[in-house]
Amino acid sequence: MNTILEIYYLEETKSNQMRKVIYAINTTLDGCCDHTKFYPDEETMEYFTQLTRDADTFIYGRKTYQLMVPFWPDVAKNPSGDRKADVEFAHAFDAVDKIIVFSQSLDSPEENKTRIVRTGLRDEVFKLKQEQGKNILTGGVTIPSQLAELGLIDEYRFMVHPIVTGEGRRLFDGINLQEKLQLKLVESTVFKSGAVALRYLKQ
Repeated sequence: MNTILEIYYLEETKSNQMRKVIYAINTTLDGCCDHTKFYPDEETMEYFTQLTRDADTFIYGRKTYQLMVPFWPDVAKNPSGDRKADVEFAHAFDAVDKIIVFSQSLDSPEENKTRIVRTGLRDEVFKLKQEQGKNILTGGVTIPSQLAELGLIDEYRFMVHPIVTGEGRRLFDGINLQEKLQLKLVESTVFKSGAVALRYLKQ
């Protein structure tokens, strides 16, 4: 029979082996993450391309999913006229194995790799974390806010652009935390444009 200490060690080992859920998003200095208010340059797109190559699963809500699909798969299939950085991101995006969409209103997925889930965000994501594979990426606002509330995001990647919009959807709009979310800054990268990539780990 395992002692309490042995059980704790086994659980910790299992937890450390779980796949990471990474929340990655572009934002302005005033917290706007509305994609219609600004557009990343090629250097920052390359940053997100590498993040995407290190993942094999996306978690989205309906709105973010419909922004990404079929737009990026279409760019991958027909790249004429697009920036090189956009095409590379499109190919990385299109190569991801699965997309999980949490939605009550989306009737059917745009492609075979997409699966729609109606309920059970906590259980579904916890199950994904236990599977073998690469990182799990999430984006948008609503679903990441819910994941943050549940303590399921392991790493936060904020690309902060030197822009103030004064309007648009804000980062973590509507989040409802039981206690303050404590993050630890472990890496920062400054780009030529003045944008700064900040990498935080959950404490």
